Amino acid sequence: MTQSSEHESTSTSRPSWDDYFMEVAHAISKRATCDRGKSGCVIARDKQLLVSGYVGSPLGFAHCDDVGHQIKKVTHETGEVTEHCVRTVHAEQNAICQAAKLGVSIKGATLYCRMTPCRTCAMLIINCGICRVVCERKYHAGGESEEMFKNAGIDLEYKHQEVQDY
Repeated sequence: MTQSSEHESTSTSRPSWDDYFMEVAHAISKRATCDRGKSGCVIARDKQLLVSGYVGSPLGFAHCDDVGHQIKKVTHETGEVTEHCVRTVHAEQNAICQAAKLGVSIKGATLYCRMTPCRTCAMLIINCGICRVVCERKYHAGGESEEMFKNAGIDLEYKHQEVQDY
């Protein structure tokens, strides 16, 4: 029997840390309970996963997958009307709540998510002291969040530049 070395080459390459944590977020998203926003989130620091979250209703509340969506229409300053399901808590919010519940500091951490966090999630991310956000794709209404992160000095990176369909 031969012992393998950490430096031994293999036929498969190891993912970068960003790709690794994004893959974990994808796996976590499979627990999501709203098909409009099936996403997961991972918060990591120093190459260690700290907490995770996925889109889902608050504890003890009905899930979209079971009872349907709770759609609210939002009228924007431009007159545009968009529809949002408000039955669930966003993956980023659930990850931040998990950190608070478990007493895990996420200051200085990186957050991995499906698309640009919404304005509310961006505010929470800023106030938690997260220093970097890695998104798979852009959110169609993510411009305000991008500006907020820039003003707060939070690094925002995208794996792909296109807008996420959902």
